[in-house]
Amino acid sequence: MIYNYESEDKVLLAVDCIIFGFDAEELKILLIKRDFEPEKGKWSLMGGFLKNHEALDDAANRILLHLTGINNVYMEQLYSFSKIDRDPGQRTLSVAYYALIKIEDHNEELNQQYAAEWFSVSEAPSLIFDHNIMVSRAINRLRYRASTEPIGFELLPKKFTMRQLQKLYEAILDEKLDKRNFINKINGLDILIKLDEKDKSSSRKGSFLYMFDEEKYSNKLEQGFSFKL
Repeated sequence: MIYNYESEDKVLLAVDCIIFGFDAEELKILLIKRDFEPEKGKWSLMGGFLKNHEALDDAANRILLHLTGINNVYMEQLYSFSKIDRDPGQRTLSVAYYALIKIEDHNEELNQQYAAEWFSVSEAPSLIFDHNIMVSRAINRLRYRASTEPIGFELLPKKFTMRQLQKLYEAILDEKLDKRNFINKINGLDILIKLDEKDKSSSRKGSFLYMFDEEKYSNKLEQGFSFKL
């Protein structure tokens, strides 16, 4: 007996992207105003629909590129959302991804060409459908990942100060960290390159700049190294 797929229900599959950035002080999220019904004019995550020829990861990358002009960034599949009435337009499942972007590398292009806007995570507006739940899950995943893998460096400029690094982790974890303990932990991981250059934007003495040593980190992983912050 040949099974007839045509007799099964058809549903739409959406892909929604939670895009995080860091501006040296706050963890931010990138949002757009929805330009079609339902919920036209309200704040939304960036999203689109899966095409027949695409895998989910391909769709997420296409949507991110189409709506922001950005590609080749850290992105991870988060969770699937399938409540029957989650989208009033039509029965739609959504697979959420979160991405990490260096704001200083893309901010002008995003604001001018794509009408996207950065909001502090703590002050972001209410979003359509179940997007608030998606954001909450993404923040929890980001906190876990940042504590067990060096993905936080995806949000920093290539060269950064120790203060910037601490501020980033404080923003992600939403807690104040002891400066001495934090520096000792970071130095103990031995995955940074200390440069001869200094950032003198905040003081005449300046602060040494660092870079993440990706090659060293990869070699340490092969030896059983565990990143834990």
